[in-house]
Amino acid sequence: MSILLGEALSTNSLKEADPRLLTDVPGALSRPVRWVHSSEVLDIAPLLRGGELLLSGGQALAGVDSERRSAYVAELAARRIAALALETGPALPEIPAAMLEDAQALGLPIIELRRQTPFVGIMQEINSLLVSESVEHLQLGDQASHAMAAELAHGAGLDQLLAVLAEKTGVGARLVSPSGLTLGAAGPAAEEGGSVTVVDVPVRGVLAARLELEVPDGGDSGLARVAGERSVDILGLALMQRMPPGLKEMAGLELMRAINSGSQPWQLHQLGPASGFPVDGAVAAVVVRSAGSGHLRAAVDAALARCVRHSASYANNAELIALAALPEDVAGARAGLLEALRSLELPTGAAVAVGPAGKGIDQASWSLAEARLTLDMPLGMGGVLDAEAFAVERLAHGALGAEVRERFVAQQLGGVLEHDRLRKSALLRTLTVWLDSGCNTAQAARELHLERQSMHQRLQRIFELCGGDPRGTGRLAGLHLATRLARL
Repeated sequence: MSILLGEALSTNSLKEADPRLLTDVPGALSRPVRWVHSSEVLDIAPLLRGGELLLSGGQALAGVDSERRSAYVAELAARRIAALALETGPALPEIPAAMLEDAQALGLPIIELRRQTPFVGIMQEINSLLVSESVEHLQLGDQASHAMAAELAHGAGLDQLLAVLAEKTGVGARLVSPSGLTLGAAGPAAEEGGSVTVVDVPVRGVLAARLELEVPDGGDSGLARVAGERSVDILGLALMQRMPPGLKEMAGLELMRAINSGSQPWQLHQLGPASGFPVDGAVAAVVVRSAGSGHLRAAVDAALARCVRHSASYANNAELIALAALPEDVAGARAGLLEALRSLELPTGAAVAVGPAGKGIDQASWSLAEARLTLDMPLGMGGVLDAEAFAVERLAHGALGAEVRERFVAQQLGGVLEHDRLRKSALLRTLTVWLDSGCNTAQAARELHLERQSMHQRLQRIFELCGGDPRGTGRLAGLHLATRLARL
């Protein structure tokens, strides 16, 4: 569960810190806060899942340069935390303007805490609210599902089941087929200013319907989602009595299961035609990891339908996998698929990867495995990732042991790494961005938010530590490879 950032700022413990929002990020106060953490560690981003309100006393930030502060802001923004709250005082008299500019550009709300307050009190109050709300929602959701189960046992139809759900949650409930046909409805119609929560309803693993819960303005969308998720099995049973899944849908489910388990090619060639999926031509796998991956299925399926003629998907626990049959313009179709996925409104903490194109359905499992490997590697990135952009990392991860990678990085970048360690600088990030930009100094400076002269000075220092300007030499490739391996 979550509360809004504006509600968190109104709690007694946080008001004692005299908070002030310093960045003008649209919708900042409406951001959901999933949890409250406190940390002075600058490398905290990889440990965050998104949606956190992060509290910091500012001691660590006060002791590093502006480049490291910029990297800190960028890393937190990439993890999609709700906000960063910094305490100003003797250690950090004021929040640097450059940090605020970076946060504004990246859409990260920064809150100044102008009065010293024990962080433990803030965390206890807000996190207790979140836990209590979660427990209450689960209890009410179970009550709704039990009432629906009793009605189903007495022969109730879809409209009657949805009426129970609507009454227990105070929302409008509508069950819609994958093609858009309304199968049943109950409760008040959607109002202007409300929101819609969508929950997938599968039957034997095949998407049979989508439950649309229309939450009025001021309604409890968290309760609607929990109750909707608790009612999926009941609605699935009712749908199975009414319209069991056909052979084509079952074959599509078995195809995705076979790809997921790495079955023999002959099985894929049998299941493909039965499900209407072409076995020849290029394919690309998509992996979505999110606590609510099943709820993303409708949006992902729609994105796939806009880009390719044939696709299939399968939700399993916290992972959604999909396969797209690419047309002759493989590169263009794949780029379009990435763009469509990046346009989706993904929940906080969701991670998506598109695997490399495989030649025919025989290579579907390989594309899926490479997409998963991209998400498994410690790249420190969120959002939608293109596995092709991390070909070097994928190859090294599978072909080189960790000790070999570390030794190579130390040989190539030892001086830069030591400089960063001793002086709390971020020369490695500067070098990485410069190399990834094709040694385009102006472009790298823009990405790092640096003046061109500052960029030149930092590059000069890097060159001194690496044995000279690598451009035009055989060392350039080695340095670039080392910066990529350093991510691992």
